[in-house]
Amino acid sequence: MSEPASISASIAGRYATAIFDLAQEAGGLDALSSDVDALRDALNGSADLRDLISSPVYTRSQQEAAIAALGAKMALSAPLANGLKLMAQKRRLFALPQLLKGLADAIAEAKGEMTADVTSASELSAAQADKLAATLAKQTGKTVKLNVAVDESLIGGMIVKLGSRMIDSSVKAKLASLQNAMKEVG
Repeated sequence: MSEPASISASIAGRYATAIFDLAQEAGGLDALSSDVDALRDALNGSADLRDLISSPVYTRSQQEAAIAALGAKMALSAPLANGLKLMAQKRRLFALPQLLKGLADAIAEAKGEMTADVTSASELSAAQADKLAATLAKQTGKTVKLNVAVDESLIGGMIVKLGSRMIDSSVKAKLASLQNAMKEVG
């Protein structure tokens, strides 16, 4: 991990732990979970929000006002809204993506869940996704949530990342392996 990424992960980790602990004490993990999902969707869908958290052009007070307005508009739970305001006051909003990942991981751990990142060549049907989640749950002994993405360059198959394990059954990977084997022979 590069040094700047390590620093922002460390900062985000401290904020995530504090926000998670406050939400857990208040019995608001379900609300925090839905807030994290909604905020992640907002961050992925808005170039303006990504610009706000990463650009040094915005002043501390502008970031704070924008984050407070966002928290009110999205009706974020108090621990998360207050944590975001504090991050804005301290000019730490650049760590928001890592904060959301840390919170999602902590919530999943508390609920006995794991998240698998699945990249497939084509959109998975509901039945395929359910079957994959059930298979992964059987292997891990935990409930598995899927983050599914489509990458047509895989040609066929999928890549599954679950914790520190990665299973690449894509046609693209198999073709690359075959190409390397052919280079060794020739």
